[in-house]
Amino acid sequence: MALCGALHSFLFEYDTPRIVLIRSRKVGLINRAVQLGILAYVIGWVFLWEKGYQETDSVVSSVTTKVKGVTLTNTSTLGARIWDVADYVIPPQGENTVFVMTNVILTLNQSQGRCPELPDDQTKCEVKSNCVPGYVSTHSSGIQTGECVPYNNSIKTCEVFAWCPVEDDYHVPKPAFLREAENFTLLVKNNIWYRKFNFSKRNILPTINSTYLKNCIYDAQTDPFCPIFRLGKIVEAAGQDFQEMAVEGGVMALQINWDCNLDRAASHCVPKYSFRRLDNKDSTHTVSPGYNFRFAKYYRNSDGTESRTLVKAYGIRFDIIVFGKAGKFDVIPTMINIGSGLALFGVATVLCDIVVLYCMKKRYYYREKKYKYVEDYELGVGETYGTDS
Repeated sequence: MALCGALHSFLFEYDTPRIVLIRSRKVGLINRAVQLGILAYVIGWVFLWEKGYQETDSVVSSVTTKVKGVTLTNTSTLGARIWDVADYVIPPQGENTVFVMTNVILTLNQSQGRCPELPDDQTKCEVKSNCVPGYVSTHSSGIQTGECVPYNNSIKTCEVFAWCPVEDDYHVPKPAFLREAENFTLLVKNNIWYRKFNFSKRNILPTINSTYLKNCIYDAQTDPFCPIFRLGKIVEAAGQDFQEMAVEGGVMALQINWDCNLDRAASHCVPKYSFRRLDNKDSTHTVSPGYNFRFAKYYRNSDGTESRTLVKAYGIRFDIIVFGKAGKFDVIPTMINIGSGLALFGVATVLCDIVVLYCMKKRYYYREKKYKYVEDYELGVGETYGTDS
């Protein structure tokens, strides 16, 4: 029966709003306070802060880089040597990134042959039977030949067929080999485009001339739009120590933010630079820190044999990250946000109805005034005309 009654009510009853004027200071103040809050939200947050009257677009960007700087090293292995861009920028060009080598382990004059493996728990041996012919592990420098040979006067290791002599990277040079790299400079050329508005610009602003560009270095206070950065200042701005970072390497972010209000003049659309370290530096987790990789330079000797110089390069990779958003007035988002704001005013009515009908002392009286139940007039008339008098 209950189900039938509910179905009957659903099919044959109709609700229509009824306007009831309630003279109450409390309810009136609540209603106006909520309406004022909604109005402040729509005007202050939606339109002024979030610029809800604008159509927006995300930035499309391209980046090219150029590093400059020269330094001198003088070691017993290499003697006096000049290092320029072709030596320490690897590879010469990257996609939105540039790697600058700051430290290095060089293994000179390697050639393929047989030699003792570096000593560790797996390669130390006393007799030939400790070595397995053909054995190779993840950390091996080559393939074991099955022989146990002297590594030095006190240690024997298994012999390997490898590029000999094998690399010894147990000790990373400190201080960094190219510690003067903090004075190198990085030129960043960034072109951006907002497709919706057909607006393009680059970070070398129209006000910058060639004379200024040759002499400026970025400074957040004095030269905030100079696109040339000193590497040491980039690391310092991220709260890091360059000389410490240069030893084992790391990853830095050079962030370029293009937030443009295209309702204003194009000259107000300018880049904002910020810097942070991306690789996690944690003193309690020191396994495999920094950033490094290996590459080799190959040579053909006069006797026809091949040799190489193995380079284990430590350095700082600079990732240029470009992001931004542009906005411009458009009627459609403006009307949508105005309509949404007007719809929010209904919240005030709902809240006041809850207070009046469920919280106030006279709620039963107000409920009686708000809701009125009307029987079917046509049915009543039909019944009257259909009866015998």
